[in-house]
Amino acid sequence: MQDLKVFSCSKEADGFTKEVCENLGIEIGQIERMKFKNDNSFVQLKETVREKDVYFIQTTTPPVNERVMELLICIDAARRASARRITVVLPYYMYSRSDKKDQPRVPITAKLMAELIEAAGANRVISCDLHNPAIQGYFNINCDRLSAQSLLETYFKEKNFDNMVIVATDAGSSKKAYKYSKFFNCPIAMIDKRREGNDDRAIASTVIGDVKGKTAVVFDDEVDTAGSMIETANVLNQFGAKEIYAGCTHGVLSGPAIERIKNSYFKELVITNTIPLPEEKKIPQIKVLSVAPLFAEAIRRLNEHKPMGDLFEK
Repeated sequence: MQDLKVFSCSKEADGFTKEVCENLGIEIGQIERMKFKNDNSFVQLKETVREKDVYFIQTTTPPVNERVMELLICIDAARRASARRITVVLPYYMYSRSDKKDQPRVPITAKLMAELIEAAGANRVISCDLHNPAIQGYFNINCDRLSAQSLLETYFKEKNFDNMVIVATDAGSSKKAYKYSKFFNCPIAMIDKRREGNDDRAIASTVIGDVKGKTAVVFDDEVDTAGSMIETANVLNQFGAKEIYAGCTHGVLSGPAIERIKNSYFKELVITNTIPLPEEKKIPQIKVLSVAPLFAEAIRRLNEHKPMGDLFEK
């Protein structure tokens, strides 16, 4: 690796960034972050980045809008310091669910985020399991979409379940569920689910497929308020599933999510650390896997100009 610098845009991203740097065998970049009394943010890179290959890692922990500004300011600082290439690393892409104009007079904020990142001066973006793969097309710069699929597959394969069934939470997630079912060589089932309005309320009514007496594993890209997941677990239990597990890349876990999961039929919810899980949200049912080695490998290959195809979604 040559001329490589990796920085954390916020203190919330420090843990993930340090893990990435440990996997790369380098020191984390030195950066000063502060706020003035008028609430304006300030950033100064404490080491030279002239003609360096610079990577900024940013998390999406609340307040999200502040994380966005921290990222944009860091990019601008590196551009003005003559960095050779600036790559933004977003394990979880902010505003990813605002990816289409599905109601009158609403924004496509995921597209706006892409435009802001480009305008600030980034040359490339790396993210993981985008809510909608089409978000890659919102960029005029390269956007690499990594996947935690292999990580989740390996974890559940080691459990060696008997009589396993993969469950899609709705028709939209059936394609992803089918890929998992091919890997585990097991049947697939689907929940008939409807969502009402903007209140994140999901209503699940029945199961298409056989789950009775089986170990049901539900895969999704993210768990936010856990409304969909809980409805899914309730229906699976109602239709006789023996045990219920879930795996997802992004554990947003906002609002009542933790309390819902704690009192649910899920034996285990497996997430990754694309979003840091604070201590107050750690419960026995939640297992966290690290995708930091995956991102470190992506950074290594980009820096060494090597292919990345096998890191992308299958």
